[in-house]
Amino acid sequence: MSDTPMNRREVLASAAALGGLALAGSGAMGATAHADGAADAKELGWDADKGEFVLPALPYGYDALEPHIDEQTMRIHHGKHHAGYVRGANGALKALAGLRDGEVDAGLIQNWSRKLSFHLGGHMNHTLFWRGLAPAGKGGGGRPTGALASAIDRDFGSFDKFRAHFSGAAGAVEGSGWAWLVHHGISGRLLVLQMENQQKLLPVGVTALLGVDVWEHAYYLRYQNRRKDYVRAFFEVIDWGRVGARFSGA
Repeated sequence: MSDTPMNRREVLASAAALGGLALAGSGAMGATAHADGAADAKELGWDADKGEFVLPALPYGYDALEPHIDEQTMRIHHGKHHAGYVRGANGALKALAGLRDGEVDAGLIQNWSRKLSFHLGGHMNHTLFWRGLAPAGKGGGGRPTGALASAIDRDFGSFDKFRAHFSGAAGAVEGSGWAWLVHHGISGRLLVLQMENQQKLLPVGVTALLGVDVWEHAYYLRYQNRRKDYVRAFFEVIDWGRVGARFSGA
């Protein structure tokens, strides 16, 4: 694993998932290459030509994370659930544009604003989730190195203590949601936070580094109700090189 610098677009995309930045128009989706290849905006889920969100391709095969995350779950999770968030975000954008033009009832602004928050959160959360994983032994698994490892030791006491904290937070999410390792910009600290649904409970001012999806659709086919086993398996496919690059960018 290599701790390569992360470009500005992906840092802003990370922040957008948890900090409420508006991707369109923020400069977050400029078409520049980044350290892991000639990725463009579409790889982060935005088609600038069409002016709409798109489902980004996975950076590995659907079966690449076996046996830790199974192929069938990956196909359904990416092709059905994530795709649904993309459709929802685009639908909300269209409705809000219609509202501004007087074609949609202005009294529905709260409804469509909430839908945009939920679906865009789901879209960006999943985009970061996929790009934070790699096949075990091929970038996935192991432990962080470099500056990220030092920061984890500083803020959590050790990697093992961090892992226990993160796993506990993920296991204790009530209902559907996420656990996130984030960087808090003002304090400079790493924090573990919970998220309900796709957007609730996260403060503005944090940059997403690592998230685990604990909605049941992320694990139920293989792990049924054994969320702890799924989170344990998740650690076997974390791409710590990319997480470290996100931290460097933050």
